[in-house]
Amino acid sequence: MLRIRSLGTVPYHEAYVLQHALATGGGDDYLLLLEHPHTYTLGVHADEAHVLVDPALVGATLERTDRGGDVTYHGPGQLVAYPIVDVPDDPSSGPRHVHRLEQIVVDTLADLGLPGATSTPEFPGVWVDADGPSPRKIAAIGVRTLRAGPGRRRTLHGVALNVTSDLDMFGHIVPCGIADRGVTSLRAEGIDVAMDQVLEAFVARAAAVFADGDVERHDVVTGPAGDTVAGERPLLRRLRQAGVAPEEGLDIAVRKPPWVRVPVHIGKGYRQLGSTIHDLGLVTVCEEAGCPNIYECWADGTATFMINGERCTRACGFCQVDTSHPLPLSPDEPERVAAAVERMGLGHAVVTCVARDDLADGGAGAMAATITAIRDRNPSTTIEVLISDCRGDADSLDTIFEARPDVLNHNIETVARLQRAVRPSAGYARSLAVLARAARAGLVTKSGLMVGLGEREEEVTATMADLHGVGVAIVTIGQYLRPSRDHLPVSRYWAPEEFERLRQAGGELGLSHVEASPLTRSSYHAREAAEAASVPTA
Repeated sequence: MLRIRSLGTVPYHEAYVLQHALATGGGDDYLLLLEHPHTYTLGVHADEAHVLVDPALVGATLERTDRGGDVTYHGPGQLVAYPIVDVPDDPSSGPRHVHRLEQIVVDTLADLGLPGATSTPEFPGVWVDADGPSPRKIAAIGVRTLRAGPGRRRTLHGVALNVTSDLDMFGHIVPCGIADRGVTSLRAEGIDVAMDQVLEAFVARAAAVFADGDVERHDVVTGPAGDTVAGERPLLRRLRQAGVAPEEGLDIAVRKPPWVRVPVHIGKGYRQLGSTIHDLGLVTVCEEAGCPNIYECWADGTATFMINGERCTRACGFCQVDTSHPLPLSPDEPERVAAAVERMGLGHAVVTCVARDDLADGGAGAMAATITAIRDRNPSTTIEVLISDCRGDADSLDTIFEARPDVLNHNIETVARLQRAVRPSAGYARSLAVLARAARAGLVTKSGLMVGLGEREEEVTATMADLHGVGVAIVTIGQYLRPSRDHLPVSRYWAPEEFERLRQAGGELGLSHVEASPLTRSSYHAREAAEAASVPTA
């Protein structure tokens, strides 16, 4: 199967991590389609002298990469395509793959009204007027293949096709190390087409080459795609643009089906745990997020501690955590959490956090300190953390990874199409990259989704496939419950048998454990899930 993912704008380093994870994960073939912010990249044999200015002075970053070729530019208005596909394990696979990509681009350009573009034996890529007085490169191509098993290699990197690119950005480098040839774009050649049209033309040609009709595609919706309603809140406008009509959602006053109604049982265990948490001045996501399982879990002596304060710097459309201005971190919070774990005698402790985009490290240092404090005081307790994306910053994420939690959880929350509607400050590719980094660091990784926001069953299954592809072991899936009228509406309530189908589908994809039920939340039955994924809990 060829899984096609249109991801919007993705920082280069995140796409790089995602590519490598999918290439080494042993799963299906992928075609990633995206744009990058202004970025210059250096191939393995690049001459650094071909970067003529400090990239920061022109609003760009400089990234080293493991593809072939010299220096090139990526930026807005350029379609980047990364095919991650199987090729034979022989020395000619790389050159043959380059030629395939060149032909796909040549055919795509002809479909768009620019015939006559060609490749040349001397210079990889696709050129306009290649043998004429003014040869101009319209698409750069650089690839790498890596061994993925006996007789099998996988491809990385791919095509950068200039659609409406700012060609002045190429003037700050010697593009591909070729000083005597120019660079062009579709727009510069008089072909004024939208990026979406170029993407569709490329996908059609690429699918014909890389797939035998077995294609599955899901797109991150990044902008206007449907009707708008005057004066509609951004929360609802983004949902409508993703193809979900807010007015068709269930009214918050509609009675919930019996399988999502939770009886209230406030017994001794519940009261004792609440007393411990509040005596130590701690916050739990159980309370802050209005978790429906709070009575069951607290009665059983389990809770999910929420650190870095109780105010989040993001305003996701599903979450009721306070979004007012965050307060400074409390330096003794890690020790207070560790004391609570000790007092409660927890064999498996779960710690989550609010997003703290106001902090340089996104709150990573405090999370690492909490892991260390729990482990120092409770050496037999296994530790699961549910982290934010730390804005994708590798150093911040490494700070957490180096503290070695037993389970690293980061929720992708919803399917690709609904990402911008549900969590506009996050990103589908970024979350996959965070999880890929964690898996590469040797951690047991976990992620979770909600259903009931307008997604389709096949989209949820595709998201599980993507999670498995980057090394995730545990997935949780539960019903979205609307906290208030100010939050996203519930599109429908999924039935228990539908959750069972999702659980079975996740197992068939190769996930170690899928916890799927109407009331499942990220930390619901966390200890059991960790045990199922072979994490040795106390």
